[in-house]
Amino acid sequence: MDYKTEKAITAFIKAAIAEDIGPGDYSSLSSIPSDAKNSAQLLMKSSGIIAGLEVAERIFHFIDESLQLVFFKKDGDFVKEGDVLFSVSGKAQSILTAERLVLNCMQRMSGIATYTRYLSDKIKPYKAKVLDTRKTTPNFRIMEKWAVLIGGGQNHRFALYDMIMLKDNHVDFAGGIAQAIEATHNYLKAHDLDLQIEVETRTLAEVKQVLNKGGIDFIMLDNMSVEEMKEAVKLIDGEYKTEASGGITEDTIEQVAATGVDFISVGALTHSYKSLDMSLKAFSRNA
Repeated sequence: MDYKTEKAITAFIKAAIAEDIGPGDYSSLSSIPSDAKNSAQLLMKSSGIIAGLEVAERIFHFIDESLQLVFFKKDGDFVKEGDVLFSVSGKAQSILTAERLVLNCMQRMSGIATYTRYLSDKIKPYKAKVLDTRKTTPNFRIMEKWAVLIGGGQNHRFALYDMIMLKDNHVDFAGGIAQAIEATHNYLKAHDLDLQIEVETRTLAEVKQVLNKGGIDFIMLDNMSVEEMKEAVKLIDGEYKTEASGGITEDTIEQVAATGVDFISVGALTHSYKSLDMSLKAFSRNA
């Protein structure tokens, strides 16, 4: 499912503007003449992978279609302290009104992209790909998952509606793995839904139960030791895609990748990253 649609992005920008601007940016409206023109440039104050330039352009033009932007970098580029990413020129009030929303998005997205690239580079020798999770900021998920893509990672399910994931509580509440899978197939058939199914397993015994039942697409190996994951990958033998999950860090991700899993999900991508520092600074002024 394509979550990064024009409609979804526009809805996010509208909601963010309503939150930040409300009835008006009174600081700019009160202090700057309505016909004042100015230019500003986005300066990097740290280094990393830049993300959110396309979002910035959409925000500026949503605020004021007449603003003119010139980009010197593109999303996914490595940037360093002192680099100028773009310039924006036009109505001074409009530039200032959009400033904080642009920075909020870009700083966070760039932090996620940078951490994603770092982890992805650590497991380059292996087939495993880094996945994000639903451990995202409410109402900012679309931007966070977009940043993961820019950083070289892959998106897992976007939300609860675009994939079936039978986790430990689902399995326990359903009465077991076989029962959970059977009930899921019945539900999907009854509601004419075509969704992929992933089952979380906590032990090798549960992996065997999934293999015996079948009818799924992914097997999650949750909080298993490296040795258990190696054995699970052998048992599965390519019949289903495998995802390692649970407490995986930058110190352990290479060991996990070496087990032969297809994907490694890392919640820290979107909840423990460090935002990149940047600022928007005026560089000319015309009354």
